[in-house]
Amino acid sequence: MSRRRASPRSTEGCTVTVCRGCCCGTDRKHPGVDHAGQVAALVDGIGGAGRVRIADCLDACERSNVVVVGPSSAGRRAGARPTWLANVLHPETVAEVVEWVRGGGPGIDDPPGLLDLCTFSPSRRARMEAGEI
Repeated sequence: MSRRRASPRSTEGCTVTVCRGCCCGTDRKHPGVDHAGQVAALVDGIGGAGRVRIADCLDACERSNVVVVGPSSAGRRAGARPTWLANVLHPETVAEVVEWVRGGGPGIDDPPGLLDLCTFSPSRRARMEAGEI
């Protein structure tokens, strides 16, 4: 079962789910990465444009650190689905996630920079864990 902690942000904006359990967010797998700093940068950067929540494990460990950007209400109306991002390990990648969410996210705005190279299609089990199915 996932342990989720949501930031007190808008429910109309995007939802950013950050995997921080089994492998993602651990110094054991990614030493030298400021995992807590990544979450803080997402929460602070996204502000009222969305919300950030933490999941124990999204079952895509081979692609850690995994972040899922769920579309806003407007993005869903435009036909967008959640976008899964792999290898979110660097401050520049985190900044691109923030920029994208603040610009409207999936269905509203294209991912900035090289963020589109991080996208992947998760397994059905992973989508279920993220509450997508």
